[in-house]
Amino acid sequence: MNHVEPRPGEKRILDEDCAEDNLKNGILMLTNQRIIFQRTQGTMLTLSKKTTEAALDIPLDKITSVKTEGFIATKLILITNGSVYKFGVYSNRKWAKAIQEQIKAYRNSL
Repeated sequence: MNHVEPRPGEKRILDEDCAEDNLKNGILMLTNQRIIFQRTQGTMLTLSKKTTEAALDIPLDKITSVKTEGFIATKLILITNGSVYKFGVYSNRKWAKAIQEQIKAYRNSL
């Protein structure tokens, strides 16, 4: 398994097992420097998951917009230069707020 971990000096803020509309199932992780989405493959027989490659690794300064949408099937929307990602996380408002806070802190630290 090649599980992505925060780099030295990088702090994990949130992570969650979720799905992205096009990238499918994986683990979404927010650090104080970037957003990472690592795909997972599960097997029903053993009820286990194994992680595969990091499908997304986006520095916070490349995120142009963060928002939420939906009422019942809610999504966390991340917009980068020309790309839109829609994640089905449990608490999309919590994620959006945390990402916005980290982007602000990251920009202030530069």
